[in-house]
Amino acid sequence: MSDDLIKWRSEFPILEKAVYLISHSLGAMPKATHERLQEYADIWASRGVRAWAEGWWDMPVTVGNEVARIIGADPGTVVMHQNVSICQSLVLSCLKPTPQRNKIVYSELNFPSVMYVYEAHARDGQLRIEIVKSDDGMTVPLERMLEAIDETTLLVPFSHVLFKSAFLQDAKAIIDRAHEVGAMVILDTYQSAGTVPFSVKDLNADFATGGSVKWLCGGPGAGYLYVRPDLQATLEPKTTGWMAHEQPFAFDTALRYASNITRFLHGSPAIPALYAAISGYQIINEIGVDRIREKSMRQTEYLINLAEEAGFTVTSPKNATQRAGTITVSHEFAAAITKELIHREFIVDYRPGAGIRISPHFYTTDNELELVIEEMKKIADSESYREHETAGAAF
Repeated sequence: MSDDLIKWRSEFPILEKAVYLISHSLGAMPKATHERLQEYADIWASRGVRAWAEGWWDMPVTVGNEVARIIGADPGTVVMHQNVSICQSLVLSCLKPTPQRNKIVYSELNFPSVMYVYEAHARDGQLRIEIVKSDDGMTVPLERMLEAIDETTLLVPFSHVLFKSAFLQDAKAIIDRAHEVGAMVILDTYQSAGTVPFSVKDLNADFATGGSVKWLCGGPGAGYLYVRPDLQATLEPKTTGWMAHEQPFAFDTALRYASNITRFLHGSPAIPALYAAISGYQIINEIGVDRIREKSMRQTEYLINLAEEAGFTVTSPKNATQRAGTITVSHEFAAAITKELIHREFIVDYRPGAGIRISPHFYTTDNELELVIEEMKKIADSESYREHETAGAAF
C-alpha cells in the first residue's frame, strides 16, 4: 500500500544494510547527526570558550523546546539532562515526605533503573514504596494502580508505556487519581514520545521525563525533564548545581534559584549529546507524531498477524488502543533466536518474561516485517538449531 513516510529511509544509513526493528531500544541514527557533531567540533575548535555564550549555555532549554513540541508542552517547560535516573532523582529531591504523606507508588513492571532510584532513597526510612503487582507480567490492571494511590501517597512515578510489552497505560486516569488525593506524578514517556501522540498539558502531568535513545532517534546522553509551569517557581531541588542559580556567573556562594525552568538544571550540560539529539527531534516534528502513530498501529497489527500465522505467540496487547509501537513474541528459545537474528542483520532484542521485541518505526517497510517473521520461522524450525538448543549449546 502507499506509504509516503518511506521517503525518510534515505536519512538513516543503517537501513541500507540491516533490517532495523529496534527503535524501542536505540532508534536509527539520522545522517544529519554527522553534520551536527561536526558542527560541534568546528565550533569548539574555532570559537573555544566563546561557544558557551554563543549558544552552548542555552542548549538545555533550546533543545528542550524541540522536545516540548513532541510531548505537547509549552516552550520553556522542558530542560535536558543526561538520563531519566537523574531526572527522577532531581524531582524527588524537591519533595518533602512527612509521616502522613510518604508513599511512592509504581508497578512491578516499571523500568528497573527508575525503581533503583526510589529504593535507594527509601533506605533512610522517610519513604515507603508500594509496588503494584501484575497478573501476567505484561500489563498492569488500572483499578489496582488507582486503588494503591491514596491520601498517604507523595509521588507516583509511572511509565506511560511499559518497556517489556508496549502496554499503554491510562495516564489520564492515574494522574487524575493522584491529584484527587493530593499526590504528584512523574510520567515516564520514554517508550511513548515519538510514537504515541499525547500532551503533557492535556494530561495535566506534574512532571514528565524520558530520553532520546529510542523513538526520538536522538542517541544516548540526552534525557529530558518537563516541569509544569506553576511548579517552576515554587519547588527547590536538592539535586542542583550552578546552572540552577538565578545568576550563575556571579559565582555567588549562596544558592538563589532561578525563577524559571533553569532551576531544574544542575552542573554543566553534556553539549555533544545535545548536538547529536537535535536531528532526530526535528525529523519527528516535521513528520508529526499523529502520522507516525497511524502507521505504527497498522504495522504492529500486520506484524501480529504475520507472527501468529507463523505459529508464534504474541505477548503484547492485541487491542491497538492499549499497545504502543512494539510487538513482543514468545518462544521457548527466544533469546537464542534473537541472537541468531542479529547475526543475520535482523536487529531486534530479547527481554526475559516477554520474548523477542520487534519495533517498526516510520522508516520501516511492510516487506521488512514479512522478512523478519520468515527468518524467525526458519531459525525456529531448523533441526540443527533445535538439536543445539536442546543440548544447551549456542546456535
